[in-house]
Amino acid sequence: MFSLFPAAGVVLVALLMRSLFQSLKRKNQRLRAEALAHKYGSTAHLDQSNGRPRFVVGNPQVGALPPLEQEAWKERDEARDEHYLEMDLILPEAFLQSEHMHSEHQILQRGTWIDHHDEPLNEHATMVSEEQIGSGVEVVEEEEEQDVDMDERLEREGGASGEVQISLAWDDFNDLDLHLFCPSGERIYFNNKLSDCGGILDVDMNVRPVSDTPVENVVWKENAPLGTYKVGVHFYKHHRRRRTKRICNYRLRVITHGRTKEYKGKIKYGQAMQMVTSYTLAELTKED
Repeated sequence: MFSLFPAAGVVLVALLMRSLFQSLKRKNQRLRAEALAHKYGSTAHLDQSNGRPRFVVGNPQVGALPPLEQEAWKERDEARDEHYLEMDLILPEAFLQSEHMHSEHQILQRGTWIDHHDEPLNEHATMVSEEQIGSGVEVVEEEEEQDVDMDERLEREGGASGEVQISLAWDDFNDLDLHLFCPSGERIYFNNKLSDCGGILDVDMNVRPVSDTPVENVVWKENAPLGTYKVGVHFYKHHRRRRTKRICNYRLRVITHGRTKEYKGKIKYGQAMQMVTSYTLAELTKED
């Protein structure tokens, strides 16, 4: 019996060494990604009467990187996909058979899922938030910005506007979720709709499949904090409805002190949460 103790000690040391190695590897990946973001990121200045913020696009998209760095990003993305599976964050098939399910049952399902999976989702989101490179969305040209009636959808759902506004739109009955990582480190999402720094998720759609023109909206009406904002997109649930597939195209719009930038991308059901883009608000100085 006592001979088991040395073996158990060896196993414990091995587990600790593995955990330390993985932690060091993630740290090195994060530092490397931050260096790439600094090298390939772009900036844009804003003039504003009350205060002098600066709009800084803090991370490039993966397609803008050299081939070797794109491969490194793909390795990190595969690790996020594996982590997503390990955290058991893909809904079981029983949750997907919802076309004729009563809306109360669907909302109850989501509440039950949150009770059991919010902590793993938080852990996964923390891993995703370390990424400094965008997942490959394309910047929408000005002439294409009206292809999706974002303003009409927001007006229909009562979405507010403000100093900082991030809106997500897609064109089927799936349930995508907007995750906004605040400068404070707090995350705004469906289970934390109001942040301590004043941001609010005021539109959250398709918990049940009510619309094939949904929209989600996070807004700071005023006093948006300085710092880095990161935008994540999560494919929470695939609703089995006609013309609603497991790959979903979406549009993302970022408005900062009246300046608009739109992106388009796609995400597959079962894929890890995607870090779509980030930007930083900083105060201008005389040197700037």
